Amino acid sequence: MRSLFYAVSLIVVSTAATVSLAQAPATPDPQEKAWTVLNTGLTNTDMDQRVKAVRVLGELTGDAKAKDAALTALQDAKPEVRAAAAQALGEMGDKSADSQLREMLKDTDPSVIIAAAYSLVQLGDDRGYDVYYAILTGEQKTGTSLSEQQKKMLKDPKKMAALGLQAGIGFVPFGGLAVTGYKMLTRDDTSPVLAAAAIMLAKDPDPKSGDALANAAANHDKWLVRQAAFNAIAKRGDPNLLADAVTGLQDEKPEVQYSAAGAVLRLTDLQAERTEHPETPKRKPAPKKKPA
Repeated sequence: MRSLFYAVSLIVVSTAATVSLAQAPATPDPQEKAWTVLNTGLTNTDMDQRVKAVRVLGELTGDAKAKDAALTALQDAKPEVRAAAAQALGEMGDKSADSQLREMLKDTDPSVIIAAAYSLVQLGDDRGYDVYYAILTGEQKTGTSLSEQQKKMLKDPKKMAALGLQAGIGFVPFGGLAVTGYKMLTRDDTSPVLAAAAIMLAKDPDPKSGDALANAAANHDKWLVRQAAFNAIAKRGDPNLLADAVTGLQDEKPEVQYSAAGAVLRLTDLQAERTEHPETPKRKPAPKKKPA
């Protein structure tokens, strides 16, 4: 009798456990939960929240869903969100976004244009360098002048300072110039953005960018830009720019002299390494402009 009671009890307990398990909610998938959280940010009515959520997308390399979300963010009404989306696409390293980024070069907001240009460079599209060339020189590589709106933006210290806080310090690699650049931005100075453009041109294979750097190093009235130009010349590693680097050793600012010295040492080392190869045609250093 007692055995029968135990058997019945076991059946009841087992049945109750089975019913309980069947009624228990399924454990949510971590990825699904994460996307729910991220989508909340991506669709938030607060622009700052959308920007922060979009920036995270750049960390999701190879994730098709993240790429689609970034492409959607490119159409956002706020330029801050569009710029963050353009940057994220470059960080993902997905070259299939190249055409969309090139389209963003036509955006009406300069921060979006710079973000798209930066990402194009990251993806191996040299057309991104054209934007930085225009910022540094004030003209297109074709020799044509910038539009009046673009010129006005480049000559507006407050606009450039705001742009620099978003783009120059935000994702353009300042390297050792970061702290100085940030301090100068707080004084509404345009030079940090121009310096950032010079740094970006270091790896542009177009010889025109080498000439632009040499000219900026020799003649720009902002010392931070001259310093950045010499840093870029060193990174560029073109011995043909050695004579330009030497001229910087006499600059009035010690900070510029140091960067010029680094460029001279770097280029002389490279020149020595190439002595066994036929010498490439030398170029004359950029002429110094006479003081007005």
